[in-house]
Amino acid sequence: MSQTPTTSPSPTPSTARRNPLRAIARIPFGIQVLIGLVLGIVLGLVAAPMGESGWLTVTLDTIGSAFVTLLKALVPPLVFLAIVSSIANLRQVANAARLAWQTLLWFAITAIIATGIGIGLGVLTSPGSRSSVDASSAGVSDTQGSWLDFLVGLVPANFLGINAHGTDDGSVVMGFNTLQILVISIAVGIAVLSVGAKADPFLNVVNSLLAVVQKLLWWVIRLAPIGTVGLLGFAVATYGWSAIGQLGWFVADIYIGLALVAFVVYPVLLRLNGLGIRSFARGVWPATSLGFVSRSSLGTMPMTQTVTERMGVPRHYASFAIPLGATTKMDGCAAIYPALASIFVANFYGIDLSIMQYVLIVVVSVLGSAATAGMTGATVMLTLTLSTLGLPLEGVGLLLAIDPIIDMGRTALNVTGQSLVGVIVAQREKILDRAQYDAAATTAFRGIDAEAEPAATVAEASDAAQAPGDADRVPQPTRA
Repeated sequence: MSQTPTTSPSPTPSTARRNPLRAIARIPFGIQVLIGLVLGIVLGLVAAPMGESGWLTVTLDTIGSAFVTLLKALVPPLVFLAIVSSIANLRQVANAARLAWQTLLWFAITAIIATGIGIGLGVLTSPGSRSSVDASSAGVSDTQGSWLDFLVGLVPANFLGINAHGTDDGSVVMGFNTLQILVISIAVGIAVLSVGAKADPFLNVVNSLLAVVQKLLWWVIRLAPIGTVGLLGFAVATYGWSAIGQLGWFVADIYIGLALVAFVVYPVLLRLNGLGIRSFARGVWPATSLGFVSRSSLGTMPMTQTVTERMGVPRHYASFAIPLGATTKMDGCAAIYPALASIFVANFYGIDLSIMQYVLIVVVSVLGSAATAGMTGATVMLTLTLSTLGLPLEGVGLLLAIDPIIDMGRTALNVTGQSLVGVIVAQREKILDRAQYDAAATTAFRGIDAEAEPAATVAEASDAAQAPGDADRVPQPTRA
């Protein structure tokens, strides 16, 4: 008796298409990050009663730290390869020197405006005289900035810009000095230009390695919503908000100043240069939100460059302007914060600032970002400002309790301003792809599907301005 073979029924199309990853991929990337922000706050509030050693707090810290570590691991090769490639490709760009000059000029313009807003808020509110912080919390910071440190930091300790230092437990921690990597990569790029055709094989290797690093970068960027959960959740669980009560006026001043720059100054500058506000706001959001939760301009730099290119800025310029901005363009950490913090310290110790000291705050804020490049955080910038003004360095300790809370907003403004300058300069020099920029207002930055999209080329101002590396641009987003 023969038996008819039975075949299992084939899955229906609806069953075959049920893939959670594909469903997540259809959610716009900005919405994914917003979901991560909300979930991070909720989990942070749940973890807060457990303390810093609680399993949920430790888990959130591990997730967030791992994500930032992955981003920072890509910073040294990305900075080196991108700048070498961009400088080498500038031989085909007639206005390379003008691009560099315009970039530095707009760095200074926005820094002056941000510093002025910080000084104005400080003079109006006198935050130091309204604070209930205990004077016993004053103390000199372990890390301080100086102009000598800047000059010494320009000299690379080794070809890779890597440094190492020992810890109290006897272990050795490896790190990198971004300023030194910047100097090395600029020198190598200029050498490639000088050598000419003989350097073409080397440049081909650099471009190939850059494409590999950018692919790795895109894989890490996919994890941004998950990293957001860990970073923000740990911040809420660990730092809390109790310290805000003692320094309420100062915290309010900081965030009012950040909001004025982000929501008034930046939109005005965009309009004055004929650029749409909505396109920039939606385009830069992934970098702004990541900067807020990661509190690291360098860690956010790969994302900042990605969103800047997606808004139509040519890669040969973005790969120069964004790494430079990540080390020297800090409207939050190096402009608003040191201005307000200096006035706070002067108020607290009963010191009246002269007009010349206010002028010095502006000068230090514009030039000081470079002096603190490669060092850590706004605390170094504050010590540089206080020492220049002759104010007590012990005042730094008064503000350390709320530093993580305000650092979120400072870093978010930093990365937003870095992208803003890139877009404005590209527009003024007529190398911005306006069609791509305008499309950013209705284009979703997708975390997974974007990689499958074909790479887009940037419409340059002329054929001579198109860099060879632009064929490797980060894939363009799909229409929402």
